[in-house]
Amino acid sequence: MEISKLFLLSSSLLLLLIATRPSPSLSERCNPNDKKVLLQIKKALNNPYHLASWDPNSDCCGWYCVECDRTTHRINSLTIFSGNISGQIPDAVGDLPFLEILVFHKLSNLTGRIPPAISRLKHLKVVDLSWTDLSGPVPAFFRELKNLQVLDLSFNKLSGPIPGCLSQLPKLDTLHLDRNRLTGPIPDSFGKFAGIAPSLYLSHNQLSGKIPSSFRGFNPSSIDLSRNKLEGDLSIFFNAKKTTQIADFSRNLFQFDLSRVEFPKSLTALDLSHNKITGGLPKMMTSLNLYSLNVSYNHLCGKIPAGGKLQSFADDAYFHNQCLCGAPLRRCK
Repeated sequence: MEISKLFLLSSSLLLLLIATRPSPSLSERCNPNDKKVLLQIKKALNNPYHLASWDPNSDCCGWYCVECDRTTHRINSLTIFSGNISGQIPDAVGDLPFLEILVFHKLSNLTGRIPPAISRLKHLKVVDLSWTDLSGPVPAFFRELKNLQVLDLSFNKLSGPIPGCLSQLPKLDTLHLDRNRLTGPIPDSFGKFAGIAPSLYLSHNQLSGKIPSSFRGFNPSSIDLSRNKLEGDLSIFFNAKKTTQIADFSRNLFQFDLSRVEFPKSLTALDLSHNKITGGLPKMMTSLNLYSLNVSYNHLCGKIPAGGKLQSFADDAYFHNQCLCGAPLRRCK
């Protein structure tokens, strides 16, 4: 009798657990179309161990490298980075229509060109395809992504000219094209972005020509054009009314009279080293709150103005100039 009661009680509890346990189809948040696309992406990347959590029997909103919108549960972020992944960026990424963040980062075996399918993702705010082995041109189709705020294509093997149409992006805040193999001049349109002037990073390329005259009105928070073959009069970029904070123009062929330049008071870091700059350091530089300065390896002359932060830097910030003198260099004769 007792055995029968125990059996009935156990059976009742088991049935209760089965009844109250949600079925996968009811508990899963992930949109089935999004899941299908993600599995296509995984397959196209040769089913890497890095994406082992992408199990078709589990909720894709919980998968590694994936995030879903809390309300709609549509995939809005795909961030694949630092894994042993080879192949090319699958065209299927263009079939995640609500994607806002797309990242393929530090994947040294990711090759090929940037696929045009990305142009279908009209909600994209961040595209980071950096530190990979991508090649080919910088695609002009990025101009179609009007919500784009950050575009980072640095540390790749991209070649050819910079498409001037990137200046049509109205919300762009940061543009990284540094450490590639880009050639040609900086587009004139880059001095006239549709929105605010984005922080601009074009260093370590093979860019040539003069700074566009439109840069007179270009006012980015940060700019890095170092290690290119740019030439001419860089002084047109500087203006007392600008709000630029960080500027690196080192290791180019710029040639102008530094003594005539008036820097913005906002400037905190300036690197003009390894150019052909003449003249002397303007007195107004003593009013700058600089934490970093390098004007070495130029053709500067005259006394380093006393005051401000100028004497706080070591002599290597000033040496290898034609006849620059005064602290922290040797005394002027």
